[in-house]
Amino acid sequence: MNISAYLIYNIYFCFMKLSPEIVAVKIQDHYEVISKMMHGLHFHEHGLFDKTAPWAEIEAGYMRHITKMQEDNDGLFLIAYIDEAPVGFIFGYLEEQDDSRIEIHVGKQLYVSDGFVEKEFRGYGIYRKLNDRLEKHYIEKGIQRIIRFTHINNTSMRNFLESGSYFVTRLLYEKWL
Repeated sequence: MNISAYLIYNIYFCFMKLSPEIVAVKIQDHYEVISKMMHGLHFHEHGLFDKTAPWAEIEAGYMRHITKMQEDNDGLFLIAYIDEAPVGFIFGYLEEQDDSRIEIHVGKQLYVSDGFVEKEFRGYGIYRKLNDRLEKHYIEKGIQRIIRFTHINNTSMRNFLESGSYFVTRLLYEKWL
């Protein structure tokens, strides 16, 4: 095999191998897998913000919260699998816009709550595929507003969002005493 054919073969093989299967799951049915991935997300977030609570302290309450949001607020939890191993996820649910907001939008909006891809699988478009599938699901339901938060120093997520037509509308300031 010549060098060009070898490179094409390897690129094709890597692309096919890293093409994830994306599966919608019920959180309560995949609790252990989801909790482990959430732990990875919280570890990553702690590196961005040292006031992030340790996962062991918040696991039960947070898992209860997202399970409730999935059940009561039309939540969708997607897991990306490569070779049957979970490598990333995204979770979002609907929020009802109340009349205390100042924007012109009324009605339900999608809140993208959590998302994460294991470090060794980043840079292959897995998160983009998860996000596209999540957004498509809710756009087909008529959602016209999507909101999400990220840490100010999470430049990779900020770049991802800004490249996907998201824009900053508010800045959250905190004072820890």
